[in-house]
Amino acid sequence: MLTLSVSQRRDLKARAHPLNPTVMIGSAGLTPSVLAEIARSLKSHELIKIRVMSDDREARAAMLEEICTQLDAGAVQHIGKILVVYQPQETPLVSMPKRKKGKPLTKKQLGNR
Repeated sequence: MLTLSVSQRRDLKARAHPLNPTVMIGSAGLTPSVLAEIARSLKSHELIKIRVMSDDREARAAMLEEICTQLDAGAVQHIGKILVVYQPQETPLVSMPKRKKGKPLTKKQLGNR
């Protein structure tokens, strides 16, 4: 399970605020197929919201703990029926293409970058 510092959690909460839930956990609970869907969503988005339809607070907390331990993710927030989970992705460094020596770029060319 990934542990997050207070400042990291604060920044992630701010990033997660406008997001809509991408995965919903229904009455069947945390099944392997739901867990696989959460893993796919984390792989593509890195920060997701999950809506849990259960009314039991302890069950929701247990689900959040299980998701984070099985997927090596960090629990950002648990408010009501919404869980926010973060899993950092390793992104390869992309370098800017080399520019040929010559005339300086115009404002329009700079704006397109």
